[in-house]
Amino acid sequence: MELVMGVVWAAVAVVAWAWRTLDWVWWTPRRLDRELRRQGLRGNQYRLLHGDLKENAQLSDEAKSRPLPLHCHDIAPRVLPLFHNAIKDHGKISITWLGPYPRVILAEPELVKEVLSNKFGHFVKPSTTPLAKFLVQGLASYDGEKWVKHRRIINPAFHFEKLKQMLPAFSTSCGELIRRWNKMIPDEGSQELNVFPELQGLTKDIISRTAFGSSYEEGRRIFELLTEQIKLTIPAFKTVYIPGYRFLPTPMNKRRSQVYNEMKRILKGMIEKREKAIRMGESSKNDLLGLLLDSNMQEGEEHGKSQDKGMSTEDVIEECKLFYIAGQETTSALLTWTMILLSMYPNWQANAREEVLQVFGKSTPDIEGLSHLKIVTMILYEVLRLYPPGVFLDRKTYKAMELGGITYPSGVILSLPLLFIHNDPTFWGEDAKEFNPERFSEGISKASKVPGAFFPFGGGPRICIGQNFALMEAKIGICMIIQHFSFVLSPSYIHAPHSVITLQPQHGAQLMLQKL
Repeated sequence: MELVMGVVWAAVAVVAWAWRTLDWVWWTPRRLDRELRRQGLRGNQYRLLHGDLKENAQLSDEAKSRPLPLHCHDIAPRVLPLFHNAIKDHGKISITWLGPYPRVILAEPELVKEVLSNKFGHFVKPSTTPLAKFLVQGLASYDGEKWVKHRRIINPAFHFEKLKQMLPAFSTSCGELIRRWNKMIPDEGSQELNVFPELQGLTKDIISRTAFGSSYEEGRRIFELLTEQIKLTIPAFKTVYIPGYRFLPTPMNKRRSQVYNEMKRILKGMIEKREKAIRMGESSKNDLLGLLLDSNMQEGEEHGKSQDKGMSTEDVIEECKLFYIAGQETTSALLTWTMILLSMYPNWQANAREEVLQVFGKSTPDIEGLSHLKIVTMILYEVLRLYPPGVFLDRKTYKAMELGGITYPSGVILSLPLLFIHNDPTFWGEDAKEFNPERFSEGISKASKVPGAFFPFGGGPRICIGQNFALMEAKIGICMIIQHFSFVLSPSYIHAPHSVITLQPQHGAQLMLQKL
C-alpha cells in the first residue's frame, strides 16, 4: 500500500511540475502576448522558451564583427541590434521577448518619465536569474521597504559635504596616474597608449580609497575576484535560466561559488574590523564604508530590536560589492569615451584645456573651481548622451498598469532604451547623432526638444545615488589629464562600442599622447 501511495504522489508531483513548466514556457507568454496585441502593440513573435535570446546572440555576434567608421556616433544598431530591428520594424513601442517573458520597448521620453517617476512601486526591478546573486545585489536590485531602508541608510555617505571630503583621494589617485604616464611618454614626440585599462586602474584606485580607505594594491584581490565573477556570470544572463541549474556541480558553478565565498570572506573581515574600531571609539573615517557603517549603527540604535533595524553584515557586503562595480565601471567608461571623443574633436579638447588652465592653471583642481567648469560639463553631458555607461533600464509590472493608453498586465518587462532616446532626431534635432556639446550650453533642461529625453543616471526616486560622485570624479580626472597631455586617435584605434555591463570600446582605446 505504501509503495502504491508513493508512486501516486510521485506521479502527482511530476504532473504538477509539468503543468507549471507548460504554464511558464507556453500558456502565460501566449496569454500576455494576446493581451498586448489586442491593444494594438506590434512586435516579435514568441518562440518557445528562448524568445529572442538566440536571435539576439546571433545579431550581437554579427554586429561585433563589424567596426564602425571613425566619427560615427550612431552606435545603437551595433550595441543593441535586436532593439534596433524591433523599433525599425514595429515602432517606438514594440514587443520583444526575454526568454518566456514579454519585454516591451518604450522609446518615448514621456512614458519613460512616467515609469521612472512612479512613487508607489507599481513598476519594479525585474527579478534576475538566481545566478545574479553571485555577482552583486545591493540597492540597485531591491524594491519596496528594503530599498527604502537601504537608500535611507546609504544617502548620508553621498551628501555633497561628504563628497567634498573625498576630493583629496580623487586628486591623489589622478596624480599617481599623471606621474606614471609622464614616465611612459617621451619628452619629445608622442607615445601610443591604450587608455581604457589605464582609466579602469585609475577608477579602481579611486573607489578603493574612497570606499575603503585603502589603495588599489591592497584591494587588488577583490577587483580580481569581481572581474572573474563578471566573466563567469554575464554569459548566463544571455540564456534562459533553468530552475535548479546553479546547484549542479559543473566546473563553472563550482568556481562561481568559490569566488563568491572568497569575496564574502574578505569583505566580511573588513567590515567587522571597522565595526569593532568604531565601537572602540575610533573615527569612522570619511570613506564610504565608514560613513555607511556609522549611518547603519544609528539606524539600529533608533529602531532597537524591531524588525526595521539596520542592515545585516550580508547586506553591507552586497552594498560594498555594488560600490566597487558601479563606482569603477561607470566612471572608467565615461572617462574613456571622453578621451576618445576629445581625440576625434581637437577643437573641443583645446576649448576644455583653455577653460581648465584659466580656472586652475597647473594646480590640482579644487571643489570651488569645479563648479565653474562650463565647457567641461557640457562635454561630459554630451559624452553621456552619445555613449551612456548603461544603454537601457528595465522595469516590470507587478500588477496591471495603464501607461500611454495601453494596459500592461502583470509580468511584463518594460525596457527604457537610453541609447535610442538619446540619439533620436525627434527629441534632439537633425544633429542628434553628432558630437555637439554646445547643445548643453543652457543646461540639461533646454538641451532637448522634450523634457526627460536625457537620463544617463536614470530618474525619479531611484535616480543613481552616485551620480554626483561619478561626475566629480570624471571632472577631476579629465581636468588633470588635459592639464598635462594632449592626445589624438592612434592609427591602431578601432571604433567598436559594445556593452559588457557598461558601454566599452571592444578593441581598446589606443591614443597617441604627448606631454604639454
